[in-house]
Amino acid sequence: MIDELDLALVDALRVDPRASWSRLAGPLGVDPATLSRRWSRLTADGDAWVTCYPSAERMGVGLTALVAVDCRADAVLTVAATLAADPRTPTVEVVTSEADLMLTVAALEPGQVTSYVLDRVGRVPGVLRTRTAFVERTLREGSRWREGALDPSQQEAIGAGLGPSLAPAPTRGSALRRALDDRALMQALGEDGRMPFAELADRTGLPATTVRRRVEELRRSGRLVLRCDASPRLNGHSVGTWLWLDVPVRELDATTRWLVELPAVRMCGVVAGATANVVVNVMTHQVADARRIEAQLGSLFPASRVTARQVCLRTVKLVGHTLDREGRARGYVALDPWQEE
Repeated sequence: MIDELDLALVDALRVDPRASWSRLAGPLGVDPATLSRRWSRLTADGDAWVTCYPSAERMGVGLTALVAVDCRADAVLTVAATLAADPRTPTVEVVTSEADLMLTVAALEPGQVTSYVLDRVGRVPGVLRTRTAFVERTLREGSRWREGALDPSQQEAIGAGLGPSLAPAPTRGSALRRALDDRALMQALGEDGRMPFAELADRTGLPATTVRRRVEELRRSGRLVLRCDASPRLNGHSVGTWLWLDVPVRELDATTRWLVELPAVRMCGVVAGATANVVVNVMTHQVADARRIEAQLGSLFPASRVTARQVCLRTVKLVGHTLDREGRARGYVALDPWQEE
């Protein structure tokens, strides 16, 4: 049975995904052995997991695109499963409204997204149409979202000393070399973000001391993002909704500042799309809650308008982890956005 301690444990790992059980014991008021047993049960059941992905913005190379896909009615799940097996598609969702699927696509440059959408997605049997929006800037991403199970003092105690460094992103050439050098390490952490250093060393062929240093450097620089996710059983079957907004340029900064501070916002980005320049993914307990966010937006920023909305019906793949019908993690497809074609 899922209980409050499970929720608190997952939220604690959202603050620091690699925190030791002894470090979490104090803020959570539970002994380390209990936390270890709880996490083992959650991961074995597929109800919670820690993953990892590279930050294109902090690395200085790469980009993300959101691709809406229309399918034949009898082919939606088949297309979703086909694309979920692809290492360039971190996330695949079945959605409502003007598209059947929403894909998150990772690539090295815009041309690779174009090739992927036209030559890969467009040729999958059952695909009828695609629409692509490039993410220009990510203002809030999923690793910062919280369930609200911890109070501020607990979050502060767990997150003390975790702030990233402010080192500038490297040049594109050196960034690509670094990314390729760290690819095996990131893929191993993508499968299990809490993988022990000794096992990471075995997987990558690097000394354990080197692995420890590289992981710490990547986390500090923000080039490596660790994230704890959970199944709907744990989060109370929250509803994910994509909101596409047309925001006047003069209000863009103020509007996005307001959006990223909302607890329900899991992702917010500035995009280059046909009818929208901001996209927001909100997690709420009811579909109507997203409507209330829209109403607040309209009241505070009346010149902004929602051009489209898509409710997530099922997540087939989330940041590399393939999910079953109940949203539990059942497999992993290693992400590889930096590989040259």
